[in-house]
Amino acid sequence: MTEPLQGLVERVTFHSEDTGFCVLQVKTRGRRDLATVVGNAASVNPGEQLDCRGAWVNDATYGLQFRADTLRVIPPTTLEGVEKYLGSGLIKGIGPHFARHLVKAFGAEVFDVIERTPERLRTLEGIGAKRQARVTEAWREQKAIREIMVFLHSHGIGSARAARIYRVYGDEAIDRIRDNPYRLALDINGIGFLTADVIARKLGIPSDSMVRIRAALHHVLWECSTEGHCAAERRDLVERTVRLIEVSPAAVEQAIGLEVAAENLMTEPLRGEPALFLAPLYRAEMGVAVHLRRLLGGPPPWGAVDGRRAIPWVEALTGLSLSASQREAVDIVLSGKVTVLTGGPGVGKTTIVNSILKLVESRGCKVLLCAPTGRAAKRLSESAQAEARTVHRLLEFDPRQGGFRKDEADPLDADLLVVDEVSMVDVLLMNQLLKAVPSRAAVLLVGDVDQLPSVGPGAVLQDVIESGRVPTVRLTEIFRQAASSSIVLNAHRINAGKSIETRDGAGLQDFYFIPAETPEEICDKLFQVVTERVPRRFGMNPIRDIQVLTPMNRGSLGTHSLNVELQKRLNAGAEPQVSRFGWAYAPRDKIIQTVNDYDKDVFNGDIGQVSRVDLDEGQIHVAFDDRTVLYEFGELDEISLAYATSVHKSQGSEYPAVIIPLAMQHYLLLQRNLLYTAVTRGKRLVVIIGQPRALAMAVNNVRSTRRLTNLGARIAGEGASI
Repeated sequence: MTEPLQGLVERVTFHSEDTGFCVLQVKTRGRRDLATVVGNAASVNPGEQLDCRGAWVNDATYGLQFRADTLRVIPPTTLEGVEKYLGSGLIKGIGPHFARHLVKAFGAEVFDVIERTPERLRTLEGIGAKRQARVTEAWREQKAIREIMVFLHSHGIGSARAARIYRVYGDEAIDRIRDNPYRLALDINGIGFLTADVIARKLGIPSDSMVRIRAALHHVLWECSTEGHCAAERRDLVERTVRLIEVSPAAVEQAIGLEVAAENLMTEPLRGEPALFLAPLYRAEMGVAVHLRRLLGGPPPWGAVDGRRAIPWVEALTGLSLSASQREAVDIVLSGKVTVLTGGPGVGKTTIVNSILKLVESRGCKVLLCAPTGRAAKRLSESAQAEARTVHRLLEFDPRQGGFRKDEADPLDADLLVVDEVSMVDVLLMNQLLKAVPSRAAVLLVGDVDQLPSVGPGAVLQDVIESGRVPTVRLTEIFRQAASSSIVLNAHRINAGKSIETRDGAGLQDFYFIPAETPEEICDKLFQVVTERVPRRFGMNPIRDIQVLTPMNRGSLGTHSLNVELQKRLNAGAEPQVSRFGWAYAPRDKIIQTVNDYDKDVFNGDIGQVSRVDLDEGQIHVAFDDRTVLYEFGELDEISLAYATSVHKSQGSEYPAVIIPLAMQHYLLLQRNLLYTAVTRGKRLVVIIGQPRALAMAVNNVRSTRRLTNLGARIAGEGASI
């Protein structure tokens, strides 16, 4: 038997912007205590009125609650409700303090004042033209976002991306979604084909529409690119698309024909099979090959160098003696224009790079240094004692135009470009970088080819080496200073498929393996190591210095579960707190950027720490090394907690201490290059906690999936020409 219930929302205990599910504390007439109301709403805020219908139930876990079958949210009408609504942080620039002043000055008319006569706000102390404009713009934006939320919910879609949709499409958002909902999957971060397809079906777009099938093709190829591939075999692409949207193979073939004719897809044989590339990835592969072949030609800008005289000179300058293998490496780099320098930790890559820089600069050549991430660039700068920038900063990315200022028309001013951590660079970014290198310049590509390949599509470093066209130096000799580190020794043992070794002794070591047989035991030991043992024995800060690296995102040992538990243990009770997109953030929380944000100049994998949560302005402040970045609450889907991160996200970073859980539940990801990458992220301490057989499987498993690319053949001159 259902009954009505009306009341004032006092507190939003939980609200999922994806599903609309909410748990509300509601003040109702005739009840002294707040009522718990459970239901679904696109958007709900403190101060709003509820008009719902449902039934009272006594939940075994949560006690008495009202489960609403229908739940309607009504703008607040009482002064108490208006104040709660305005002070909830919903409108940027209005916090609890300012809300109180507004209600006191304008009463129940405050909404009309903000919307119709906003100049009246300036009659209040402390409000000038700038703040008035900010409040009225935030009010207008919030109304538009709410309309998008309601529209999405009416079509069975969560409203988590409503703010981002509004920022991309503006006031035309709903019209543009109705016109072609599949654009959402291309334009809005976090919205995929399946979500757009639900909206399209609700809007009446036929299941066999060519618009739908062509969008599905792009989705499948995009999924392939997220797995690192630059292409898909045609047969596999057709089969995956048919399974996805349940249409005939003939219809998919017709859609492929239309996409190829429109040059959105490119067709080319790959490993003897017909394959299809998304046009941007095809052009990027062609571009990398063309620019490498261009740069390989001609003499190096520093001229001929006599190694017999130059190397003793640089040894005297640096105070370091080069080994025979290092001398050979320097000779190879100085004799050509494009060279790859690869090898694991402790093999002297930094010594060789610094020696080359000294020799080249002594000849009056200008050198530029870059790396794909901010942390990698900072490390390169420290080791080379010269400025190093991220690739995006070096190429002067312009977020307004969505492109780089530096290119063939306005190339970099350099005689030598050194690129570190090349294993992280995907084919799209490498193409942008190489096109900006002038033909006179030389390029030194430095990286560890045995690490995980780039998060983005391609296997650039591996393909460049395997092409056979680019001179490559592979260093294997571990030098005496590095040989004292168990981290370095075990990294090389893992890479060689050998079991790890831990040293006996009562003193502090830098590498430990702690056996544990069940996921529950692994978790217990991990939490103890992070919160107690490492901070106490090594004097490390558990938030700033210790990084948990796990193979996967889901499960009890995945990033999500570990982050929730570590946040409770390391930052419990921190206030103020804001909850968005499934995470709660408070000052001191460690976070990771999950997408490239060119406006903010922060990139996928960058780690920072929340320094401030501003409920009045609707912003959080995040410290990234030496600078602070502001996020609007609606942009918090760009970040997540980072007490634990995936190994893939850790590429290019180093941490004082790394803790790695390993269990058989990770078996699909127990691969040698993944474990090797995780271990080499630790500078002072590595602790592996897990099942011995999971560790053995990871060390022995080299069956990593070969990425579908054609770059090696193109560099070798075997691929199609532009």
